[in-house]
Amino acid sequence: MPAFMPRLRRIRKASPLSFRLLAWILLFSKAFTLLAAGVQIYSDYRKDLSLIEERMAVIESGYASSLARSLWALDQKLLQTQMEGILSLPDIAHLRLRIEPDSELVMGEIPRQADTLVHRFELVQRDGNEFLLGELEVTANLERVYGELQRKVGVILATQFLTVFFVSVLILWIFQHLVTRHITAMADYTKDLSLKNLSRPLVLDRPDSTANGKDELGMVTDAINEMRERLNEDVARRERDAADILKFSKAIDQSPSSVLICDRQWRIEYANRKFSQLTGHTIDDIIGKHPSHLIENSMDIQDARHLWQSIRLQVQRVGVWQGEVNSVRRNGERYWEQLVVTPIRDNNGDTTGYLILGEDISIRKRYEQQLLRQANYDILTGLPNRMLALDRLKLALAQARRDNSQVGVMFLDLDNFKHINDTLGHDAGDTLLVEAARRISSCLRGTSTVARLGGDEFLVILPGLTGTEASCQVAERILKTFAPAFMLNGQEVFVTTSIGIAIFPTDSDNSGTLLQHADAAMYQAKHKGKSSYAQFTPEMTEVSHERLQMESHMRKALELGEFELYYQPIVDTASGSLIGAEALLRWNNPAMGMVMPDRFIPLAEETGLIIPIGEWVIEEACKAAVAWRAMTGLESLSIAVNVSPRQFRDPGFTDAVMRSLNASGLPPECLELEITERLILDNTIETADILRQLDRTGIRLSVDDFGTGYSALSYLKSYPFDTLKIDKSFIQDVLNESGDASLVRAIINMAHSLGLKVIAEGVEEEGQTHFLKNENCDYSQGYFYSRPMPEQDFIHWLETNHRANL
Repeated sequence: MPAFMPRLRRIRKASPLSFRLLAWILLFSKAFTLLAAGVQIYSDYRKDLSLIEERMAVIESGYASSLARSLWALDQKLLQTQMEGILSLPDIAHLRLRIEPDSELVMGEIPRQADTLVHRFELVQRDGNEFLLGELEVTANLERVYGELQRKVGVILATQFLTVFFVSVLILWIFQHLVTRHITAMADYTKDLSLKNLSRPLVLDRPDSTANGKDELGMVTDAINEMRERLNEDVARRERDAADILKFSKAIDQSPSSVLICDRQWRIEYANRKFSQLTGHTIDDIIGKHPSHLIENSMDIQDARHLWQSIRLQVQRVGVWQGEVNSVRRNGERYWEQLVVTPIRDNNGDTTGYLILGEDISIRKRYEQQLLRQANYDILTGLPNRMLALDRLKLALAQARRDNSQVGVMFLDLDNFKHINDTLGHDAGDTLLVEAARRISSCLRGTSTVARLGGDEFLVILPGLTGTEASCQVAERILKTFAPAFMLNGQEVFVTTSIGIAIFPTDSDNSGTLLQHADAAMYQAKHKGKSSYAQFTPEMTEVSHERLQMESHMRKALELGEFELYYQPIVDTASGSLIGAEALLRWNNPAMGMVMPDRFIPLAEETGLIIPIGEWVIEEACKAAVAWRAMTGLESLSIAVNVSPRQFRDPGFTDAVMRSLNASGLPPECLELEITERLILDNTIETADILRQLDRTGIRLSVDDFGTGYSALSYLKSYPFDTLKIDKSFIQDVLNESGDASLVRAIINMAHSLGLKVIAEGVEEEGQTHFLKNENCDYSQGYFYSRPMPEQDFIHWLETNHRANL
């Protein structure tokens, strides 16, 4: 027993649930035992009483008649014997016989304080009649019954208690084995459960069967493991959310835009690093302040507050505000900032704060100003461009309508600018444009406008004129400023300008027509000899229309086959024999008739049509030369073709020449390309490369109109030229002017000293041929031998060749 109690206490401490279960089992078992024992004892008690009562009934039935006879017979001895027999029966302790009328016989003794059972019956003698003889009172002692009852109670209680105890212990063990230890394991698992060991599931120490999985412990285990899985998912989601929040926090903190977060009262709660870098304010300086505090230094305090009041109202109404604000950094430096203000809303759509994004757009603002200037001003000269000039012209016309005044429009074009650009290079051309813009501007008053329309074209707007004489005076001043030489690449160059004048409202009342009329007047000034000005007259419109008509027809001329080649022979000066021909382009238009090159070639160069036209000329000339060589048998017969600077600068020029040679079968050495002197002076790497490429293929190169442009003697030595052509302006007076003769003689000697052949152009008299022969000029070309002829006439000339044989 002493060892049992400590064990019981250990069980109570280790498994209080089991102990409480055992206590309840014992309690209810004891109650049920007592109830069952009581029922059993009462049942046995009633059974024993029934046996005594039955015994007394037997005594009555068995002894009543015999006792009556003995009493009737007054046989006392027999009566005593009979009563002793009754007294000897079990549990019978006392007999009392009352004999009528007043006698009594008593046998036995009733124990004191003993429970008894009394049974009485009458003794009657029946002999025809019934005679009451007396009454027998039988008293039974219940001491045995109660003793037996006590013994049974003790045995039943002991038996039931031991049974309940051992059953309770068994149930306790079974419960502890099947339930309590698993509950303890669950408690230990949940006690040790943390975010660090969520990967370990709860596993009970029992077979993994279907029945175990469906019982209460299995359901609790599954519930705990499901909870663990949900915790795992929640932890993973929280980690992802934390990573996202950290990423977003880092993104906001490291954002290239400044970020401010304000509460519902517009008090600053957060500012990222970019904001501090942008403004120079630290976070501690601005936390709790209103954003308007940051721009109060850049404007009036009231204006700042009014601005933020407008921002707040628009954010509330529209949901966003964005705009540009001129702010001030902490060090006082001003900068432009683009702001975007939006509310921060929760899941219910309620505003919890405000987000302010800022970006420094100072550089963009400067670029916008530059772009605005570039959009309205010419980058090279700094003058207003066409767009701004047209705006100012419209404003000037509107003002003139209000003031009843006049507006002069002057269209200026530099004479021979393309020649300067092609010979001295684009850098020199740019320098010329800048200086020309300066000289034109120096001739104008403050209210006037000079603009560059593009290329070498300038526009001058003269508002507030009272007469046409004022515009003429300005034009004369401009012409005078162009009289001094321009310094380009270290050398003096004389450049003039042609000016066309149109007057509002005399010539037109709208800007577009005024510009057209001024342009037409400018072309009239060029036709007058350049370096002059002309006022618009209605007749000039026809010239302008003719130019537009010519351009329109020329764009279709090649497709319609309106171009044709004329050929002029080139002969050996000494022998007069034919050595080749020069191909000369003509345009035979049905509407305009035969158009000479000096009319349409400049327009073709200006529009770029000279490139496809030039390719066609080379292709047709090569085909014609091949046909002549086959007809005459002259293997050395060559063909010369003029090449314009615009055509020469085309990237596909060399390939086009080689395609024409390959297609026709003409040997490259039989093709001679005539290049103007102004192209030679364009000393660029591209020019040198193209000339050397052509020379390597065997194509001959000649300098056309030598002596009419700028000095190019050094380039004659540098470039691979084969022939030099003396301009006809020197040949025509060679017999009359000694200067011209000396100059021609010097050119021939110089060319021969450089290893070049010489061709004299414009030979029209026989005396000129003798002079050239005496000066050893290699070849001659001119009307003396033949005028330029169509191909069929040239073929006929080849067949006769009278003049060439002189």
